Amino acid sequence: MVVIIPAKPFAQAKSRLSAVLSDSRRAGLSRSLLARTVRLARQVGPVAVISRDPAARRLAKELDAWALVETGTDLNAALRQAVAWALARGHDTALILPADLPRLAAADLQALVRQAGPAPAAVIAPCRREDGTNALLLRPPDVVPVLFGPGSFARHCEALKKAGIEPVVFRAPGFAFDLDTPDDWDFWRQTTPAVGETEPYPPHPRSRAKTP
Repeated sequence: MVVIIPAKPFAQAKSRLSAVLSDSRRAGLSRSLLARTVRLARQVGPVAVISRDPAARRLAKELDAWALVETGTDLNAALRQAVAWALARGHDTALILPADLPRLAAADLQALVRQAGPAPAAVIAPCRREDGTNALLLRPPDVVPVLFGPGSFARHCEALKKAGIEPVVFRAPGFAFDLDTPDDWDFWRQTTPAVGETEPYPPHPRSRAKTP
């Protein structure tokens, strides 16, 4: 299994938070969230970060993850590229994981992975609004096309059922909350210290850098 984490350029990420955060604070937040997510994901398998941002790829390499050069600008196209990369290297399972889940814990990831049955199989974690997809495990990685975006939870479930696969819907607090809108930010600040401010990106020993 490989964990695939897409990453927008830090300078462009979290644009919907521009009303409440400066450009530099949004970039720092995105960097912190990506670093945290890669470290957690490495506890369940190797990690591949796909991004067109050299800074995001450098960070991935520092954290001993694969760094894939995104060739387009669309999220689903990037994920199809990463899935093709995973298949070419013999991975039988891919876990697609956004980087903006500040409450995600290693136990959440481990529990989700345990839900996966033999191929063909899928496990999906919806966001708290039951609209978006906050994790998608596919076995094999190309069992259905990825359909991230508004309404993706329902669209992924529909695609899987049309393919004859009953998806396992996995709900856990760590997957439910994604930090995306000003309302999310307000809720997060009211309940938890802000990632990127009270929890800045910590130093990490340089390790063997990976390339695709």
